[in-house]
Amino acid sequence: MDFLDEAIATLSAEIDRMITPFEPEVALLVTIPGIERRSAQELIAEIGVDMTRFPSAAHLASWAGMCPGHHESAGKRRSGQTRPGSKWLHRTLREAAKATSRTKGTYLGAQYMRLRGRRGPAKATTAVGHSILVAAFHMLQNGVTYNELGSDWFDRLRPDQHARRLAHQIEALGFTVTIQPAA
Repeated sequence: MDFLDEAIATLSAEIDRMITPFEPEVALLVTIPGIERRSAQELIAEIGVDMTRFPSAAHLASWAGMCPGHHESAGKRRSGQTRPGSKWLHRTLREAAKATSRTKGTYLGAQYMRLRGRRGPAKATTAVGHSILVAAFHMLQNGVTYNELGSDWFDRLRPDQHARRLAHQIEALGFTVTIQPAA
């Protein structure tokens, strides 16, 4: 057991030594909910810090195998399985997506909850992992920190739709609701 602890400590020190030139990028990525220092190091190891290799975030997601698949022919939809990509990058993004799905008051947590009900937990995890990868692309490309939109972003996006949904829920409880816009 002592040998394994010593080996882990040695490898961790070597990783920290190798990642030292990329500390500003690690500090940027750590601002994403669900991304801790080790996850940020893994992201940098897999995708690098030079985002000029990818023309857009969609190209990075496709290269990483984190974009939704689309297979349709003659009007028939077949498997929408994602492309194969780096298994280590997939594992890191899935782990980060699961971690952020348990956060309260975050955009990514709200995205996971919205998708989990309609598409299931596996597809919701992949979608949140895709969002994390896209955010990481823009952050590394522009050198900016993560901008948290908040868990109510989807409600603020379409307030009339949110009001109708709430009114429907209240009517289901047996009350009458009239919606009037504020002056």
